[in-house]
Amino acid sequence: RGEALWAPRAMEEARAGPEGRPCRLGPPASPFRCLLQARDLQDLSGDGGVRKEELRPGTGQPVPPAATVAVKYSGYLEHADEPFCTNCTTKLPRLMKLGEDITLGGLEIGLLTMKKGEVARFVFTPDYAYGQQGCPPLIPPNATVLFDVEMLDFLDSAESDTFFALTAEQQDTFPLQKVLKVADTEREFGNYLYRKRCFEGAKERYKRAYSVLGRSPSSEAEQRQIDASKLLVLLNLSVTYLKLEHPARALTYGEKALEIDQANTKALFRCGQACLCMAEYKKARDFLVRAQHIEPFNHDINNELKKLA
Repeated sequence: RGEALWAPRAMEEARAGPEGRPCRLGPPASPFRCLLQARDLQDLSGDGGVRKEELRPGTGQPVPPAATVAVKYSGYLEHADEPFCTNCTTKLPRLMKLGEDITLGGLEIGLLTMKKGEVARFVFTPDYAYGQQGCPPLIPPNATVLFDVEMLDFLDSAESDTFFALTAEQQDTFPLQKVLKVADTEREFGNYLYRKRCFEGAKERYKRAYSVLGRSPSSEAEQRQIDASKLLVLLNLSVTYLKLEHPARALTYGEKALEIDQANTKALFRCGQACLCMAEYKKARDFLVRAQHIEPFNHDINNELKKLA
């Protein structure tokens, strides 16, 4: 089914009994009813209120508390073939923070057990879902619900959220390693939005990361760490402004990147692209030829020089 998370094979597995025999629940047995019959569900809450079936394993570490997640989900009521809520029609769903954007108790418990790439099915009793009152008109009172969830990605945003809740004076006293982690998290947010082609949102995240890195270093070693983090953000800002069709801004950030590393091929390439967009052909050639000298067989650089010719 187009909007549901499970594939036809998973549907067949859901219809199978303990030894692979079909569930004798009527033609056809719903995934909801078969799941309630399953014997190997994980009891995540200890009282049977949140139960989990892993459909596809993930990789890496589980979702940390207070994380921001990108998930696909579909919620089902018993005796209903169509989901009462789903976001599976979008290619890349929006980022949601646990405890703020996601407040369903059972779903929060379930998400904290998931890893990137994992697909799981959950059953929540009313106490972990919509309670005795339900949520009229969609959810009746005392409803047990089923959720299919795919964990696309997550970001450990707790440190970043804490940092931006501080005053400017308090931010200045934040340890450098934590500041660098905040900047990296904001850049990862920007990367996610960039992949989603939300270039305006990506730009704002990158600029927020850049603002975090404006503190004065106390040593040369700290300056090198700050510059390394700044360089990544500046390169991202440059390419994002190109996507937004603001080549002058792209050139500005590309040149700032070259102040940190004058032989950075990506920075030279972005500056060349920006100048080409602005019809500043001599400057474009200068940047692109410098980039080509560093990487003579780079396909993108050579193609850009062909455009220039």
